[in-house]
Amino acid sequence: MYQSMNLSVSSNFTQRSLFESRFRKPVHLKPPRVSSGPESDASASKTLTENLISLLRAVPDWADEIKERGMQQKRTLYTHEKWVEHRSSLRHVHHLFSSFSSRVILSLIPPVFFFTSVAVFIASYNSAVDLDWLPGIFPILRSSSLPYQLTAPALALLLVFRTEASYSRYEEGRKAWVGIIAGTDDLARQVICSVDGSGDELVIKDLLLRNVAAFPVALKCHVTYGSDVARDLQSLVEADDLSLILESKHRPRCVIEFISQSLRLLKLEDTKRDLLESKMLHLHEGIGVCEQLMGIPIPLAYTRLTSRFLVFWHLTLPIILWDECHWIVVPATFISAASLFCIEEVGVLIEEPFPMLALDELCDLVHSNIQEAVKSETIIRNRIVEKIKLHEFKHSPNGRYRS
Repeated sequence: MYQSMNLSVSSNFTQRSLFESRFRKPVHLKPPRVSSGPESDASASKTLTENLISLLRAVPDWADEIKERGMQQKRTLYTHEKWVEHRSSLRHVHHLFSSFSSRVILSLIPPVFFFTSVAVFIASYNSAVDLDWLPGIFPILRSSSLPYQLTAPALALLLVFRTEASYSRYEEGRKAWVGIIAGTDDLARQVICSVDGSGDELVIKDLLLRNVAAFPVALKCHVTYGSDVARDLQSLVEADDLSLILESKHRPRCVIEFISQSLRLLKLEDTKRDLLESKMLHLHEGIGVCEQLMGIPIPLAYTRLTSRFLVFWHLTLPIILWDECHWIVVPATFISAASLFCIEEVGVLIEEPFPMLALDELCDLVHSNIQEAVKSETIIRNRIVEKIKLHEFKHSPNGRYRS
């Protein structure tokens, strides 16, 4: 009996072991990893430092993202309705409520928050020393306000000159684009008036006008960041010409080369051809001015001096104002940092003038003007011819004059 029971148990154990060996995956036990001491501590501290740096950079990166998104936002030309809204007596209320959506104000959050935190720290430290919460070896951070009274005019003049230099660049860029748009319109007008033919002449004329309209778009994409050249030019030039322009290193000059070659293929008098080629001088001058403004900023020493002056001023401002203001140094530092850094930020933004101009609408305006001129050319010419014929008929011997 015991023997039979042992046989049955052994047979069950054998079947179960076979079942488990078929359907259960083998488990491989790995020995636990033992830390290597200083190396693991160094990697952990490095990871902690990287996480801390990324955390501290989160707000500045967010502010920079908002700023760059605003720089790529398309501007619009002002109309009569916008001018009425611009000079409205309620504009101050509107500007106040739109402060939290202003990219200038949002970009000031990192520096203003930092200097306000420094003011809170200095005020807390001085209060702790006054209340004898710290040992007597810790001095109160205070100083005379005379150095600030002497250097305040210098800081004001520095900010004014910095902003004025930036605005002069903006004005120069605006005038350059006024010349580019006027030169493009004048060249298109001369082409429409000078070229009168059929067959190949009309084909070359159409290609020439397309390239004239494409030049401001190519230059706009050349001097602004984040522009899609292929998307902006696909409705103006043909696909094979567009591929050649995209392959070029200098796309505006490639478009000018298309214009020059088209003028040479036209059957024009030498005087007319020279006149049309002289019109392209404005386009070359516009390219030179735009590239100069894009590649040469205000002297960096001037920009860095303004930034360092502002930083040092607000780092020491709570110490200077402590004797007179005490805890009021916190809101005083906040207001000072928000005001002065805002002026400096505006100067930095308008230093690059092209994102501030309504270049997309200006390019669209050139294209629409050329299309309208082409459509109205035949209508206006036929109407003038009819009036001339009618005038000759009225004053002919066989006709009778009617008043």
